[in-house]
Amino acid sequence: MRMLRIFIASVVVSMLSITLVHASSGTFRQSHYGGFKGLDLDPASENRFWQVTEKTMSRLIRPGDGGKPAPDLATEWSSNDDTTEWVLKLREGVKFHDGSDFDAADVIYTFTHVKDPEFDSTAAAVIKMVDTMEAVDPFTLKLTLSAPYPDLGLALQDYRLRIIPEGSADTISTTGIGTGPFMLDTYDPDGTTVLKANPDYWEGSPGVEIIEIIAIVDANARVQALQTGQIDMLGWSDMTGEARRLFENNSDYKMLTVETGAWTGINFMTDAEPFTDPRVRKALRIATDRQALIDLILGPGNGTVACDQPVWTGDQYWTQIDCPQQIDEAKRLLAEAGYPDGIEFDINSSNIESYFIPLAEAYQQQVAEAGIKANIVVAPAEGYWSEVWLKLPTAQTRWGQNPADKILNADFRSTAAWNETRFNDPEFDSLLDQAGQEPDFGKRKALYGQLQRIIFETGGNFIPFHMNQAIAVTARVSGMQATVGDAVRYHLITVSD
Repeated sequence: MRMLRIFIASVVVSMLSITLVHASSGTFRQSHYGGFKGLDLDPASENRFWQVTEKTMSRLIRPGDGGKPAPDLATEWSSNDDTTEWVLKLREGVKFHDGSDFDAADVIYTFTHVKDPEFDSTAAAVIKMVDTMEAVDPFTLKLTLSAPYPDLGLALQDYRLRIIPEGSADTISTTGIGTGPFMLDTYDPDGTTVLKANPDYWEGSPGVEIIEIIAIVDANARVQALQTGQIDMLGWSDMTGEARRLFENNSDYKMLTVETGAWTGINFMTDAEPFTDPRVRKALRIATDRQALIDLILGPGNGTVACDQPVWTGDQYWTQIDCPQQIDEAKRLLAEAGYPDGIEFDINSSNIESYFIPLAEAYQQQVAEAGIKANIVVAPAEGYWSEVWLKLPTAQTRWGQNPADKILNADFRSTAAWNETRFNDPEFDSLLDQAGQEPDFGKRKALYGQLQRIIFETGGNFIPFHMNQAIAVTARVSGMQATVGDAVRYHLITVSD
């Protein structure tokens, strides 16, 4: 059996060359917004406290340059010719925070836990194609798939697929034990959670001794917290055009920006009136000027127009779609659907995310010319994700960058737990299955392009743009990387007094 070896030597060399010989020192402070109730430390839980798990736990494969798969706990991976069998070599000498050794048994245990029907994790869909797992030896893992899947390396980058110790499923939600650069010290999701440096981290001791993760639910309060020095970093989801102007060209702060596939938008439930008609849904989306929304909300040059497609221009499966503002066509579609005098509905918004209300207000103004009256209803930030999102006929949303197959399965497959608009198209589901299994890249790309065009024509998601992610940090912070959110390597960060 000929193996297709995928080994990113340059990345491995660069990682091995990083040795932090200095002692960990100082405290780095970050906020989190809550929103979900009952946050816990199981990375595959629906209520995962991801600002913690991203620092305490590691994946087999993590996003590298340009989102390409890069080694983490797996050092290399390869498949047979039809991509139904994969062999992963695991990193030796890695220890969990409790002192136990990491090996293939922990990976098998983690994936079995994720796929457990009683656990009911949305991450199970990411590895649904994994049929059997075998530890060839303690540091060699063989995965046999139920169908061909050439992009397994991309799938295993999922931020929820972080490895936990064998036998820890019943306790991981409070212990947070992983192999990552930081260890849990104090767990208080409603106040301040404290992490301490892991001196035995395989890439070297972290630059900072302590990370504090502070609960600040309101988006405006998080901006003020950076201004007053309560926190050291303001994340991309809070970096509106207005916030950028506060911190860029200011010597008290450093601004890092990178093009990404992150997006924010408005969801219209396809099974709720008046959004059941695809003509209505398309009219509500094409009545907008997306470039104007970028300029107003993000600032000129800080985003890329998206035609309601979650796949971004940097993804190998992105396809070109044109979506200029079409007021007359929107009116025609509404009239054809039985709304010749226009249409009225509520947009459920919140101040939990900085972008939400500005986007809702700009949308409201743009679509009015097409006879669309959108009333903005502001819900409390507390509980927004559990009581509004996925629950009401409209809601605002935001997603980080994801590979094409992952986001299409997570947000658009009819059976997906996070199908935000209850989009239900059997043809779409069938094409999505075909795309994931197609071994020929050109044919696979064409199928993913067809899926994106279906979303634009009939979907319920208004996705106006992909955002350049900007992070603002205080001047005392060094080593923060300009990268997508779940690829930040926090062990490289240092702080000065």
